Amino acid sequence: MEYISRHMENKIFELSKSYSAILLTGPRQAGKTTMLRSLAERENIGREYVSLDDLNVRDMAKNDPALFLQIHKPPVLIDEVQYAPELFTYIKIHIDKHHNPGDFWMTGSQIFRLMKGVQESLAGRVALLHMSPMSRREIVGAQCVPFSTNFDKLLAESKNIAPISTPEMFEQIWRGSMPGLISGQFSDRNIYYSSYISTFVERDVRNISVSVDVLKFNRFVTAVAARTSQLLNYKALADDADIDMITAKAWVNILETLGIIFLLHPYSNNVLKRTIKTPKVYFYDTGLVCYLTKWSSPEVAESGAMGGALLENFTVSEIMKSYQNAALEPYLYFYRDRDAKEIDVIIEGDGKLCPLEIKKTATPDKRIIKTFGVIDRAPLEIGTSALLCMAEQFGAFDKDNLIVPIWMI
Repeated sequence: MEYISRHMENKIFELSKSYSAILLTGPRQAGKTTMLRSLAERENIGREYVSLDDLNVRDMAKNDPALFLQIHKPPVLIDEVQYAPELFTYIKIHIDKHHNPGDFWMTGSQIFRLMKGVQESLAGRVALLHMSPMSRREIVGAQCVPFSTNFDKLLAESKNIAPISTPEMFEQIWRGSMPGLISGQFSDRNIYYSSYISTFVERDVRNISVSVDVLKFNRFVTAVAARTSQLLNYKALADDADIDMITAKAWVNILETLGIIFLLHPYSNNVLKRTIKTPKVYFYDTGLVCYLTKWSSPEVAESGAMGGALLENFTVSEIMKSYQNAALEPYLYFYRDRDAKEIDVIIEGDGKLCPLEIKKTATPDKRIIKTFGVIDRAPLEIGTSALLCMAEQFGAFDKDNLIVPIWMI
């Protein structure tokens, strides 16, 4: 099985020169451990690998963290560190005493800001990174470029990435972006996702919430997948899974904590009073969405009722990954007001708002972007906008409104 290089590799080495601890979080099977073990080999300083998936090791880490760190001396790679938050205080003591950059590399299958007990112990001492399943750029071997509507950058990138057709795009959307599937380690996609669901439900979900009804939770995850790229409707999800709204909110939080889904929040400010407050929900991996919603092939997924939602989910998650892989905070929002005027994505940065519309069309029409005017009253300047679509090549309606093929992201 071939190791596929990840965009974050150089960032890990760079941060290891200034931070004593690096914590890499993200969903299971996203490739965190594989990448760090590969980097440890290249680093060649005798970094030990220890996994808290091993119950004996976990027991020691939880009950005698001081002894654990005496046995597993830095430099060390600690896998699945969320199982023993007791370690964090002792890692902090070690860091404050020794100040050695790169001493601790850690992975966790829970998103850091949602992990209990880490913030207090390691604040300011740990570099935090999030790894998602593979981006399209990683899969095709392109460089890491955080997506923006900068004309010159896009023009240069349009020459670096080979175009693909809509059927090829949906082949990738349907197959998903898990490294195990991309590398060919697992050949049967259905069996892979089936075992992925049962593993993460039974291990990780129960680790966060003991009282979860597995059958109802499975139904709930499927209900969320069926509504991907839509406004988060707790009532509809609760009805589908036969649970109450409080449980539905708790379970959305679990899916977010485990890095399976992310929420895009609406852009609002004091001037734009009529905006709604509800977030939209997306999955990091569209293959999982297609598996849960039972699309049997890429062709059926493309022509089916969810074709547009799947393409939107893929596009938004690729933009998100392009920032995470560069270790940058993505400032992504969407816009929707009570008059049902909507903008799919707004990127905020450098004092500007750049609106994006996502459409499953190969023939862009300028009328599609007429809603961009609704944010004219926002206090920030409106930057270059873009229609993200299935066009064959990069282009523009005019200097302020670009046409960007989704395969370029």
